[in-house]
Amino acid sequence: MATTDTDTGAGPGTEFQHIALQRHGYVAVITMQRPDRLNALNRQMVQELHDALDQLAGEFPETRAVVITGAGRGFCSGADVGDIAKRMADTTDGDLDPSSSADEGPSIIMRLAPHLRDIPQPVIAAVNGVAAGAGLGIALSCDIRLASDEARFTSVFVKRSLVPDAGVSQILGALAGPGIAAEMALTGRVYDAQWALAKGLVNQVVPAGELISQAESLAQEIAANPPLAVKATKELFNSHYPDLNQVIETEHRANDPVHGTADQKEAVQAFLEKREPRFKGL
Repeated sequence: MATTDTDTGAGPGTEFQHIALQRHGYVAVITMQRPDRLNALNRQMVQELHDALDQLAGEFPETRAVVITGAGRGFCSGADVGDIAKRMADTTDGDLDPSSSADEGPSIIMRLAPHLRDIPQPVIAAVNGVAAGAGLGIALSCDIRLASDEARFTSVFVKRSLVPDAGVSQILGALAGPGIAAEMALTGRVYDAQWALAKGLVNQVVPAGELISQAESLAQEIAANPPLAVKATKELFNSHYPDLNQVIETEHRANDPVHGTADQKEAVQAFLEKREPRFKGL
């Protein structure tokens, strides 16, 4: 999928396969485009997201605000379990991470969280459908979140025999409080948009058909303000939170005890076979 420039004098951008990047004046819209997999993250898609964020950061102040959303029914369902299963079959360490091994440090999926925080433009998540696992991390790492009334949220990591990563372990509690964060992380339940609004995870819930227009309208409102003041405001707000690069390092280490366990392999196999897992604590 090619980059599209609309209402701007910007030249042609990078060619992408799994995302689309459009510009509407001072606003850029990133759309994750693997709708048949609920926009699950494979390595190429994640790399394209990083490339798009780098590209937009270099365009400041010509691009002053960013919207990120998903195509089809999903916002982002997290790491692609099919890729995970393939990696498990191709390696002897049983590592579930589709983009790094246990000793390489946080993966490029996990690094999306600090990357979203580090670009100078405010980022609005337009959560159109399910935001699960690392997809939840993408949404929470944005500065503002608008949700469709069809959106769903889940910290599904525990169902895959993982601990929360992609910044979720820190941001979830910061937004909703430690009790809600613990409930989400320890149960892996799926919650609807109104629940997420009541717990402070999203700023607003809007009808599905209005989500993108309202997200772009909010982005245009932000982009109409002095860009250097907006950039400095984002930096100021982020300065009050722990460094997400350090957070994802801690999350990565916290996953060490479960790498390659029988329960982790069972979690993946059960998901692929569409059955309830049988965990044994091994």
